[in-house]
Amino acid sequence: MYSEVKYLISGDRAIIMEFGDEIAKDINARIRSTMNAIDGNIDGIVEMTPTYRSITIVYDPMKLTYKDLVEKLRQYENTNSSEEETKVNLIEIPTLYGGEYGPDMDFVKSNAGLSAEEVVKIHTGTDYLVYMLGFAPGFTYLGGMDERIATPRLKSPRLKIEAGSVGIAGSQTGMYPSESPGGWQLIGRTPLKLYNPEEEPPVFIQAGDYIRYISIDESEYQRIKKEVEDGVYKVNIRRVEVGELNG
Repeated sequence: MYSEVKYLISGDRAIIMEFGDEIAKDINARIRSTMNAIDGNIDGIVEMTPTYRSITIVYDPMKLTYKDLVEKLRQYENTNSSEEETKVNLIEIPTLYGGEYGPDMDFVKSNAGLSAEEVVKIHTGTDYLVYMLGFAPGFTYLGGMDERIATPRLKSPRLKIEAGSVGIAGSQTGMYPSESPGGWQLIGRTPLKLYNPEEEPPVFIQAGDYIRYISIDESEYQRIKKEVEDGVYKVNIRRVEVGELNG
């Protein structure tokens, strides 16, 4: 974490507040608490988007100058984030691992020197903090993955990845919310609809939530998929104590 917040110009109507240069829970906690403190308190801010280590703040230059906004933002630099949240949202993501649903499982297990069963056990054994959403609407960047299954990206990205695919890239894991190109190593797929533009909000996962992957078999995958298509499936989202989290 930087000793002082850095302010960077991003075009003619955005500022980046940069808090550090690494992926770390304390930096992310400070980002979330700062956003909560700013929200609704500075007239002229249009939108705020968190990343691993910064906040991009879009503003209306007809209401605020860059200099004025920086002065106002400095009032929130030291928002107290030392008191860790006692309760968080834990979202269960049923996932079918391997086979056609996880075509890179063989490479991941070979790279790690583990069996497919061990990879699944490790991947489902951690509750992952959602650091940010990006790349595509609802794409999750999750922190806390066990280094034993860290795997380099594909040398040549795929042109088409199925929606719901669960992948690994380096020490990160995440999910593709919609069909798209991508270079992550795919180990499984969830039947859940991670992005639905017809719903409000269109993405049910938010930065600051935690993800728990639940291994399921083919029959469970097809059952849940049908329930999702019929609009009757209810995603398991619970408020839990931080001490109840795995990993």
